[in-house]
Amino acid sequence: ALVTGAGPIGIMVALAALAGGCAKVFISDLVDDKLGVAAAYDGIEPINVTRDNPAEVLAAATDGWGADVVFECAGAPRSVQSALEAAAPAGCVVWVGMPPDPIPFDLVLAQSKELRMETVFRYANMYDRAIALMASGKVDLKPLISETFAFADSIAAFDRAVEARPTDVKIQIKVAEG
Repeated sequence: ALVTGAGPIGIMVALAALAGGCAKVFISDLVDDKLGVAAAYDGIEPINVTRDNPAEVLAAATDGWGADVVFECAGAPRSVQSALEAAAPAGCVVWVGMPPDPIPFDLVLAQSKELRMETVFRYANMYDRAIALMASGKVDLKPLISETFAFADSIAAFDRAVEARPTDVKIQIKVAEG
């Protein structure tokens, strides 16, 4: 599988793919720091798109075939195209990322590969499954937490999140002791 976007959603999708049976998950992004967090998990292979083309990396790893499943989690026009290019013929692309504006889409490429496509409204109807997956112990999300703030420091936490530091994956606010 390939996941485009190594933010918190992309990394969690990669972990869910591994927990669901994928032997190896490639994850692509522009930021080495975020890729490093993802690569710390067994079974996740990082691809920095400023240096490597995900479709070429996947082709090399699969004898020219490509990824059976691609999860597009970045929502950026280039990563949408990358998802289509990296998918194997008759593969599936799952659209998780939500672009802020309409984007161009290479329909002919998708048709020529006979790709199946699924859309996901990221948080709708997913809480029960996500909580069950965490409770199963199959995924450890603690490495994704870059810093934890007390509830009284919520404004500072949001200020920190707005900074969008390349080393930050997820900022957490602790609501209550327990």
